[in-house]
Amino acid sequence: MHRVILALVFLITAPLAFAEPLVVYSGRSKVLVEPLVRRFEAETGIRVQVRYGKDAQLFQLLLAEGRRSPADVFWANSVGALVRAEEAGLFAPLPEGIRALPARFAPASGRWLPVTFRMRVLAVREGVVPEPPASVLDLPARRAYAGRIGWTPRYSSFVDFVTALRAVHGEEAARRWLLGMRALRPRAYTSNVPMLLDLAQGALDLALTNHYYVLRVKFGDLKSGPKAPGAPVKIHHFAPGDVGNLALVTGAGVLETARDRARAERFLAFLLSEEAQGFFAFEVNEYPLRPGTPTPAHLLPLEEALRRSFWLDPGAFARIEETLRLLREVGLY
Repeated sequence: MHRVILALVFLITAPLAFAEPLVVYSGRSKVLVEPLVRRFEAETGIRVQVRYGKDAQLFQLLLAEGRRSPADVFWANSVGALVRAEEAGLFAPLPEGIRALPARFAPASGRWLPVTFRMRVLAVREGVVPEPPASVLDLPARRAYAGRIGWTPRYSSFVDFVTALRAVHGEEAARRWLLGMRALRPRAYTSNVPMLLDLAQGALDLALTNHYYVLRVKFGDLKSGPKAPGAPVKIHHFAPGDVGNLALVTGAGVLETARDRARAERFLAFLLSEEAQGFFAFEVNEYPLRPGTPTPAHLLPLEEALRRSFWLDPGAFARIEETLRLLREVGLY
């Protein structure tokens, strides 16, 4: 009888054990999303093989592999990568059933799926900056903070912000803003957490960053606990709709070359499930896109975050080369 039971278990589990894995190319950091991938495997029995890398690297790899690519899903950290993949014809259309998201973020093409969003913000040292500017455009006029401002001019989110600045206010306005900021002698960083730690320790008064870096320094994330618990650092949102509050979307799409689109679509649907959206909010400090998803006390409620944020049509982010050219011309790239 014992052998019969073992044989039945083998017959039931063998298809899952030997099935080809679902292959995901992920621009999202392994340390942040790997636990969620393993939850999907445990709940569905679908094996997932993830190739982690930078969005741009994975996009170029998909182009080089063409129809030979083993990837089923491209999960990107930036909307620019998603738009470029869509324009290159890499994504298959998605069924209406998994596209029930705020229309503000969903692409008209229906070929990729927004999953979470982050906001550009101004991090402020408490008690030192009594009246932060209402618009990011006013920041260069704050000469009292010369040498006390931090930014990450080569970081992808900053490049996205400059792209939005160009799209909304024009090339010359973006150039003037960049040159005005340079005149304040800001400290340039290659990553955001060291910048926020300097802010917490008093080496800076202001820093242009993404909201979740401030929260990770104060409250922690999956990778570690808080790096500076109780730090005198707070988030300043510019006036609602200001380009300084740019919403940066993460998302995913099913590739045209996917071997099993049903399994790939199931993975995307899982990313919008109550479980996954709660994971992003509580473990990663990102804003969920599933309406009604609870958020931790230190994160704005979704509706308030949406009200304050600025959203740019995704197509504008495909013109990143023009932004890089401008950054090179002003000596920042």
